[in-house]
Amino acid sequence: MAVFRRLVFAALCAGLLSGVFATVAHQIGTVPLILQAETYEKPSEHALASAHEHTSAWEPKNGAERTAYTLVADILTGIGFALLLGAGLTLRGGGVGWRQGLLWGLAGFATFTVAPSLGLPPQLPGSEAAPLFERQLWWLGTTIATGSALALIAFTTRAPWAILAAVLIVLPHLYGAPEPAEHNGAVPAALAHHFVIAATVANFLFWLILGASTGYFHERLQPQIARAARAGA
Repeated sequence: MAVFRRLVFAALCAGLLSGVFATVAHQIGTVPLILQAETYEKPSEHALASAHEHTSAWEPKNGAERTAYTLVADILTGIGFALLLGAGLTLRGGGVGWRQGLLWGLAGFATFTVAPSLGLPPQLPGSEAAPLFERQLWWLGTTIATGSALALIAFTTRAPWAILAAVLIVLPHLYGAPEPAEHNGAVPAALAHHFVIAATVANFLFWLILGASTGYFHERLQPQIARAARAGA
C-alpha cells in the first residue's frame, strides 16, 4: 500500500507541475499558430454550414475559457503519464531520482511524440488528414510497439530481445501511416511547419519536466510515506 500511495502522490505532484508548464508552453508556442490556422479554416466551415443549414459543434471561447480547459487537459494528461512513468520506475527498481526520471521522460518523448510524429506529425485545424479512426489506430500501434521496444531494452540484456526491439521500432513505419485521400488543406505549408516545430519543442520540454519531477517526487516521498506507515502500524 505504501508503494501505491507513493506512486499516486508522486504522479499528482509531477502531473500538476508538468501540466501547468505545458499550458504555458502551449499559450506561448502553439496556441497563436492554432488561432492563425483557424482563420483559414473558419471561412470554409461557415460556407459549408450555410449550405447544409447545420449548427457547428460547441467549442470553448478564446481567452480565459479556452485556457482553463487546456490547463485541465494538460494536468490530467501529465498525471496519467506520470502514473505510467512511476509504475515503470517502480518495476525497474534500484536508485530512483530526478536523473533516472529524466531518462524515462526522454523514453516517453520518444514513444509518444517522436515515433508517431514520423508518420503523423502534429496538425493544425484545416490541415488535410486521413480518417480519424485510421490515424488513431496507427498512432496506438506505433506507441505500443515503440514503448514495448524500449521496455525490452530497459529490462532485458540478451541479443535476441534487442533484435526484437529494433524490429518493433521499425515495423509501424514500414507499414506506413494512413494518408489523406486529398491534399487540399487550407493551411499554408510554412505555418504547418512552424506548428510541428513548436509542438515538438513543447512536448520535449513537457516530457523532460514530467520525467525529472516524477523521479524527484518518487524519491522524496519514500521516507515520508514510510514514516506514515510506521506511525499508523
